[in-house]
Amino acid sequence: MTPLKRFYNLLKLDRKDVYQIFIYAAFSGLISLSLPLGIQAIVNFIQGGQISVSWKVLILIVTLGVAMVGILTLMQLRITENLQQKIFIRSSFEFAYRLPKISFNALYDEYPPEIANRFFDTLAIQKGTSKLLLDFTTALLQVGLGLILLSLYHPFFILFGIVLLIMLYMIFKFSFDKGLYTSLKESSYKYKVVYWLQEIARNKNSFIKKNNFDYALNKNDKLVNNYLNYREKHFNVIQTQFSQLIIYKVLITAGLLLVGGYLVLDQKMNIGQFVAAEIIILLIINSVEKLIVGLETLYDVLTAVEKIGLVTDLEIYDNNKKPESDLSEIHLTIETADMCFRYPDDDKDTIKGINLKITPGEKVFVAGVNNSGKTTLVRLLSGYLSPSSGIIYMNESVMKRSESGYYKNYTGLVMQDDTLFEGSLLENLTFNNPKVSNEDIKWALDAVGLTVIVKRLPNGLDTIINSDGRHLTRSVIQKIMIARAIISRPKVLFLEEPTISMDPRAARQIIDFLVSPENSWTIIVSSIDEYWKKACNREIDMNNGEIVRDIKTIANA
Repeated sequence: MTPLKRFYNLLKLDRKDVYQIFIYAAFSGLISLSLPLGIQAIVNFIQGGQISVSWKVLILIVTLGVAMVGILTLMQLRITENLQQKIFIRSSFEFAYRLPKISFNALYDEYPPEIANRFFDTLAIQKGTSKLLLDFTTALLQVGLGLILLSLYHPFFILFGIVLLIMLYMIFKFSFDKGLYTSLKESSYKYKVVYWLQEIARNKNSFIKKNNFDYALNKNDKLVNNYLNYREKHFNVIQTQFSQLIIYKVLITAGLLLVGGYLVLDQKMNIGQFVAAEIIILLIINSVEKLIVGLETLYDVLTAVEKIGLVTDLEIYDNNKKPESDLSEIHLTIETADMCFRYPDDDKDTIKGINLKITPGEKVFVAGVNNSGKTTLVRLLSGYLSPSSGIIYMNESVMKRSESGYYKNYTGLVMQDDTLFEGSLLENLTFNNPKVSNEDIKWALDAVGLTVIVKRLPNGLDTIINSDGRHLTRSVIQKIMIARAIISRPKVLFLEEPTISMDPRAARQIIDFLVSPENSWTIIVSSIDEYWKKACNREIDMNNGEIVRDIKTIANA
């Protein structure tokens, strides 16, 4: 989809507001262009040496016309302000809705926070759209109506209109695409600079050493140079367009003054008509100048729309569909048939033809060396990843991609790269889920040994957690993650190295609780902690993406 098409679709959502702006702009343009006619009549009265009621009425009408143009502009400002608010609200909810649902493949080579930064382009769309609708609509209408009005004075002015339209067409035809391309490239490197600054801030301790610090600056220098290169190219396009306008203005102004003067001397036009025609011509030239200068705003808006479009075009999972079987009333049996998975940048399968059945209540330990596929297997079974081929069954029903979100409502997941978000500890545990009771919260905190820690916090559960939980130890963060996973008492727990940062004693207490018979949930865990192996009643060994051993054991924890 082209940027222009995206922008059109954006405006189409609020077409009633846009139509109102056009209507007000049309009235404003008509009034503005009628003012020269009033001035022409006033000049004629003055030439005749007459001071009459008609002369005073004309002055009053012209003055009221100026006031009316101002009022119409104010009404347009109110509409565009409403439009800006709608754009911001719509864009924020679009991002909030899509970011959690973007597919793994779409995000594979992307950094999610960097994608979220694209939201700032909404500000450019807000301001730019308002300016375009106000200035562009008024300018276009003034040009069109002005050319029609000029043609009534003398046929010569029709030639002026033709030359003007040819000039505008040439500017748009031969420089618009280049201007848009350089604007997109400039914006691309702008985000690369911001992304690199984020990387420096995120790894600031790594860049303290002189060599590392110099590397950070040198890379920033290269990115900034690329940005400046395309910024300069884009400015050259704008400069060329404006230079063409200057040449046009000089030639047209000189030509019209000469021709207009000749027509007056030849008595084919009176002095009042000449003054009125020159005012209209100046209005038209100023409107054309607004159009040319406004191209920079148009480029900015189209670039911003395209950047946001890159996010909204990413594949998402519509994961709200409810499967045929009611998972809330029965236990979950997980089964796979010839399940394979391949990462987007790989030329071979990471998971190869897995056939597996996990019955309700099993505690499954997934083992294997690095790159054996154990983590990928856990993520496939949890629904975080979707198989490249093969099938996953839930209670003998095929789990479709559109149903994965519903399935996740009955599972708990702790991933190695999980982190906390900015908000209270209570919000991080419950996400303000009204179904989670105080008893559930106390039970989860007791289970992972967080009760004492929470009591020591100045505001208890209302204590604000910083992004990533920076002021907390990794051990405490892992406990919060486990408490979050179990607080809704899920049917299946998927765990990736859930206790690796804890001291052995605390880890064993949590593991014993999770695998205890009083908890009927199924557990599928991958870990290097041998205690998990002893605690679970089934072991699956992975090697090179395949199951090499699958045995049931008797837990001796």
